[in-house]
Amino acid sequence: MSKLLEISIEKKEDSETRLVCLGIESTAHTFGVSIVESKGRTFNILSDAKEIYRPEEGKGIHPREASKHHAQKASSIILRVLNESGLSLVDVDAIAFSQGPGLGPCLRIGAVVARTLSAYYQKPLIPVNHAVAHIELAKILTGAIDPLVLLVSGGHTVIVALSFGRWRILGETLDITIGQLIDQFGREAGYSSPFGREFEQISCKSTNYIDLPYTVKGNDVSFSGLLTAAKKLLKEGIAIEDICFSLQETSFAMLVESVERALSFTEKKELLLAGGVAANKTLQNMLKSMCQIHDSGFLSIQREYSGDCGAQIALNGLQLFKGGMNIDISNSSVRQSWRLDEVDVIW
Repeated sequence: MSKLLEISIEKKEDSETRLVCLGIESTAHTFGVSIVESKGRTFNILSDAKEIYRPEEGKGIHPREASKHHAQKASSIILRVLNESGLSLVDVDAIAFSQGPGLGPCLRIGAVVARTLSAYYQKPLIPVNHAVAHIELAKILTGAIDPLVLLVSGGHTVIVALSFGRWRILGETLDITIGQLIDQFGREAGYSSPFGREFEQISCKSTNYIDLPYTVKGNDVSFSGLLTAAKKLLKEGIAIEDICFSLQETSFAMLVESVERALSFTEKKELLLAGGVAANKTLQNMLKSMCQIHDSGFLSIQREYSGDCGAQIALNGLQLFKGGMNIDISNSSVRQSWRLDEVDVIW
């Protein structure tokens, strides 16, 4: 285990002792805070609040502007979750924060807030990998036991399974993520990011499929050519409903093919869909149909917690804390490119 992730000697036992963690999420456009409690292996989200930075229409996330937004909203969101939970910071057992991966300026705001609370209130500081946290929250909320996981969001497009103490990558994007594909097309069409919900609504208005580039390489996918082709159609005056429908059908079919190959290889009996794009009903239905063919169960995180949120950080923070994690502030530098397969699952 790396020095950065050095853990304390004693683990917290899985007893009925109540533990409470405050989690701070700040990887990109969302500043979220949540308070989660655990008793043994049972977790309960006591409060969860977020504010989302929304750029001008046609613009993407500007890291500096997003970080300013987070700095301005931090104190009010922390006070909100404390009031909703009925707790004070004195009652919290640990402070967790998203150490990475993500946008540097945004990550640093969350890290500074977490360090400050940890130092002032003398609470253990827990670093959380944002991607792993997405998966662990989805597992807990859906009751998944040993799933193959498809994690799809603005920052992630990856197929993983737990093996020998780490989440192992079985397939991933070779260029941009599915969330970036959707958001970048949305910006080209004059919408602001994130564009996922509008994309799904617009796609439902058409059934006119236009042939687009389909690139699957083994278990990996490539979306850059698909994005270029979709932008070209938009400039040619093709109806946005037809483009969104075709973009959705093509990109999701690529994901389903890759996941099906990984599911056959691993022989898993559960497929878990996690991340912000997991809220898309079309993707859910396509994966569900594939799972029925392979006699595998399909699980998807509910929309409320599919996107970035403090709950994922607080919950995984509790798991890490109970596993023995507790770092010094000097080891809390943010990690913008922290891959999930570098994280030891110690819980």
